[in-house]
Amino acid sequence: MTRTWSRTSRVIAGTATALAVLTACGGGGDDTANKPSGPVTITFWGWAKGSKDVVDAFNSSHRDIQVKFEEIPSGTAGGYAKISNAVKAGNAPDLVSIEYASLPEFVSSGALQDIGDQFTEADRAKLLPQSVELTTLGGKSWAVPFDAAPQAFFYRKDLFAKYGVQPPTTWDDFKKAAEQIKKADAKARIATFFPDDPTTFEAMAWQAGAQWFKAENDTWKVNTTDPATTKVASYWQGLLDADLVHKDASFSPEWVGSLKNGTTVGYLGASWGAGVLKGNSPELAGKWAVAPIPTWDGKPASGMLGGTSFAVTKDSEQKAAAVTFAKWMSTTEAGIKSRIASGTSSAFPADAGLRPVAKKAFDASYYGGQDIYALFEAAGASINPHWAWGPTTGTTNTAIKDQFGKLAKGGPSIADAVRTGHDATVAELTKRGLKVEG
Repeated sequence: MTRTWSRTSRVIAGTATALAVLTACGGGGDDTANKPSGPVTITFWGWAKGSKDVVDAFNSSHRDIQVKFEEIPSGTAGGYAKISNAVKAGNAPDLVSIEYASLPEFVSSGALQDIGDQFTEADRAKLLPQSVELTTLGGKSWAVPFDAAPQAFFYRKDLFAKYGVQPPTTWDDFKKAAEQIKKADAKARIATFFPDDPTTFEAMAWQAGAQWFKAENDTWKVNTTDPATTKVASYWQGLLDADLVHKDASFSPEWVGSLKNGTTVGYLGASWGAGVLKGNSPELAGKWAVAPIPTWDGKPASGMLGGTSFAVTKDSEQKAAAVTFAKWMSTTEAGIKSRIASGTSSAFPADAGLRPVAKKAFDASYYGGQDIYALFEAAGASINPHWAWGPTTGTTNTAIKDQFGKLAKGGPSIADAVRTGHDATVAELTKRGLKVEG
């Protein structure tokens, strides 16, 4: 643990100066209200499955703090805009769900409070270091990490057996398996490229060793055309050009339908995908299995696809109560159990001590009783620690998503889309008056 935190400290030191510009206007809240003197009520906005169950369980077991929950659209589907507008209007909730990728943007806009006085180093020491790093900016702690989201490959074991295909361990094997599946069934594909979801591609780049954002001194260095990203872009362009993968919007009726009828036999997702498949196609229980994500050299390596944290908004006068609830959700057995109780939610907690609890709470019979949490544990340990998100993720991803939507033979390529995202990012950072190199 000492070596881990030394590395973390070096990362923080390197980013502190550049982030000082971003965090100078960060909310501090009313410190006099940090310690609730009696029963208090806080408001919480989120969208993850099981959130209402968690709130109900907390409220029934606590008298000093009560939580009012409002379900909002997922972040990029309107949730983040709703949070931002509420912050600007001065009527934001106390606590909000924010994915790791979007946290720096909220910090840079001054929408959140530093919670380091309530969420201490002792608290953070229990968690996956990569999750802690993603919530630590400019030497300050901005959110309570809830989960990690290491990559995994979900596949139809019955159809893989039918087609004589083994779960691929390398990306070369993945392409060969894709060719074999298409040859066996002209309508079937091994997986789907999601044109509406740049984060899946970014996780692939992360896994390959890319580092898109880096803060040095007072300058943001942006590089989305590094060798790792270029390799991943070229690989996926080749799969698309050869019609070896489907191209459907993530979690769309078309995608779900292809899972149900067997024309999509694999899903490149993350640990939380275990609940997604179970919830979308319960009739396929026993037919799915999980394998490690393929890697370039066959050695364990993962990016992170998603991952949620809980942050306190700048105007909240109940920071201590909000952090108490966030920690209960993320670092207690009762909190984890209540989220998974619905049956379709899964979680790979950032708190290593709670993963056995999550494993026990999640009914793995859908995966034939496979020990999927052992697989997630190994994947989590292999997450590349050198990735960081920048303060303009929304701009970056919107630009890439727009271009991904135009992908077609003779049209923009994946490399073109990533280059467009790079240019949009540099322009936005410059517009904000930040020094940028890239």
